[in-house]
Amino acid sequence: MHTYCSKIEHNNFMEKIIDETIQGEKLFLKSKAENKKKLFIESYGCAMNFSDSEIVASILSKEGFNTTKILEEADLVLVNTCSIRDKAEQTVRKRLEKYNAVKRINPKMKVGVLGCMAERLKSKFLEEEKIVDLVVGPDAYKDLPNLISEVEEGRNAVNVILSKDETYGDISPVRLNSNGVTALVSITRGCDNMCTFCVVPFTRGRERSREPQSIIQEINELWEKGYKEVTLLGQNVDSYLWYGGGLKKNFTKASDLQKATAVDFSVLLDMCAKSQPKMRFRFSTSNPQDMALDVIRTMAKHQNICNHIHLPVQSGSNRILKEMNRQHTREDYIDLVKNIRALIPKCTISQDMICGFPSETEQNHQDTLSLMEEIKYSFGFMYAYSERPGTMAARKLKDDVAFEVKKRRLAEVVELQRSHGLFRTKQFINQTVEILIEKESKKSSAEWSGRCAQNSVAVFPKGRYKIGDFVMVKINDCTSATLIGEAIGFSENN
Repeated sequence: MHTYCSKIEHNNFMEKIIDETIQGEKLFLKSKAENKKKLFIESYGCAMNFSDSEIVASILSKEGFNTTKILEEADLVLVNTCSIRDKAEQTVRKRLEKYNAVKRINPKMKVGVLGCMAERLKSKFLEEEKIVDLVVGPDAYKDLPNLISEVEEGRNAVNVILSKDETYGDISPVRLNSNGVTALVSITRGCDNMCTFCVVPFTRGRERSREPQSIIQEINELWEKGYKEVTLLGQNVDSYLWYGGGLKKNFTKASDLQKATAVDFSVLLDMCAKSQPKMRFRFSTSNPQDMALDVIRTMAKHQNICNHIHLPVQSGSNRILKEMNRQHTREDYIDLVKNIRALIPKCTISQDMICGFPSETEQNHQDTLSLMEEIKYSFGFMYAYSERPGTMAARKLKDDVAFEVKKRRLAEVVELQRSHGLFRTKQFINQTVEILIEKESKKSSAEWSGRCAQNSVAVFPKGRYKIGDFVMVKINDCTSATLIGEAIGFSENN
């Protein structure tokens, strides 16, 4: 099976979140003196996986585990996995080879696989990877203490049961490897959309939403600790619906009072913005078929909700969209974008695109390019189709587009996106924008790096500012990936 993917570096939002798919950034918990056992935890994949690792760290901290940066000294090694593409799974298997080499030196070390890959392969993982001692699915992390006890008694342990109501809303995540400025807050889990290419419904289960007050409480706690920006997370945030708990399908059985007082995503977003007026809010990911105009109106109403929407489209061809079981057409999508830009003129839009989906013709590919020309996305994530076992596409559709064709089409999409990214960044030149400083620039220790409300990355001389400051920056130049400017003072939000 071949996989080929590309990423536009311009999207710092996904650099912070999804670039970790490739990099596998290690996440570490501050030591507690009373804890004696050592945990090494490593995460790959989407933002939800990194958020889940914070939950796991919290659970195991209470079980006597400190985290360590040194793999060789770990008592327990956990890798939180992704199954969205074959490349992600192969990356994890290579990491397991590294763990195996260390385990030969430290035979007492235990190894566990968490997340979507664990759920997909279940107990088969124990047979395929002899090094693995426990396999834990995304909804079973509260069972980790019991599973670790089984492993310590000499038995392999597996729990990959998908839950209909687990949201981990009662667990306070440990902020791993945090800059103390930005944080992830999970609001939903699972997905009901059943796109034919996607394994998420099978690895993370049905959609369920977290109680809104627990979300607000977590946000308030983050503000008290000095955090300045929160990203609300879900496989499909626009499906958020709280009426007292349970699966979304049970809403039809809810009482009239429950329906009248239900909290959907637009209401939750409004609640979040009002709870901390000086905190910035982002969200990911949206599904075009579920995004309501009320959400866009709520964004327009609050200055502290960032003007950026990640809006995966996957293809510009109606025929391919139907094959993907996407519940929107090309025309629906364009109308939604027009509504967004009418209500929020400065809103940036980013995309996900799949090249070489089964039966995709050259004309279908041209439809995708023409959609990109019409929208001119600010940034995006583009991949060659990778067949995922268990999905409807794998069962029903032949992966009949040659790898070289996929690669060529992907290159054309990436090149077009690069030109559109430059077009969008140039629009910031001579403007002054508010930047939240997140870190030191990768290219220069004399510069800060941060993002504006539209999610574009900006770099500028450090001056008297520090990480966590809101700064007004005049943009003087740009690349297709970065705004280049100079700070002219603190923002009124500072």
